[in-house]
Amino acid sequence: MSSVIFQDLGMKDYKEVWDYQEELFDQWMEYKRNGASGNEPGQYLLFVEHPHVYTLGKNGEETNMLIHKEFLKKIDATYYKINRGGDITYHGPGQMVGYPIIDLEIQEMGLKDYIHFLETSIIEMCAKYGIRAAQSEKVTGVWIDEDHPRKARKICAIGIRSSRHVTMHGFALNVNTNLDYFTYINPCGFQEKGVTSMEKELGHPVEMENVKQELSAILLKKLK
Repeated sequence: MSSVIFQDLGMKDYKEVWDYQEELFDQWMEYKRNGASGNEPGQYLLFVEHPHVYTLGKNGEETNMLIHKEFLKKIDATYYKINRGGDITYHGPGQMVGYPIIDLEIQEMGLKDYIHFLETSIIEMCAKYGIRAAQSEKVTGVWIDEDHPRKARKICAIGIRSSRHVTMHGFALNVNTNLDYFTYINPCGFQEKGVTSMEKELGHPVEMENVKQELSAILLKKLK
């Protein structure tokens, strides 16, 4: 049985959850700076939905935000520059965001192995709904029709921060997401690739609670 603590945070403000991640992450940093002495912090898997928000990774290009910041108010969205990898992405209602705060040394994974683990777990979950998703050899994330350049579309974005083998940030799976919000950015820096959702691929809404249960079970079964 996994020792990772699962928390479903429901609908929460992005900054509030970012601060919570930082708090959990900093506990690990202090623990490791002290030579791993004292009580070991807990590992967590956080699931959450956010109100409309755009986030730009530390190496991202602001030009991939295609609207003026004043327009954000009109579409009821916020914007943050954050400390994960990757470029710009969108979070919003109907999207399931996962933030694992885990120690990769405990998990016996390198960072590439960890990203592969997230991608394959999401692919496994999509398959339960009859959605054929895949990894890309060139970029992170989970894709539909990845081997067809004109049809390729991303269903799940991944952006990670890791320090001293501890992770934060994570993945964003489009379940019943309003994809119109992606038209205001070049998602993850790609101008030529589209985005999709489980709802769009299946032609009907998907029960979010079922997706949470199924994906958390897949992840926690593989984590220590």
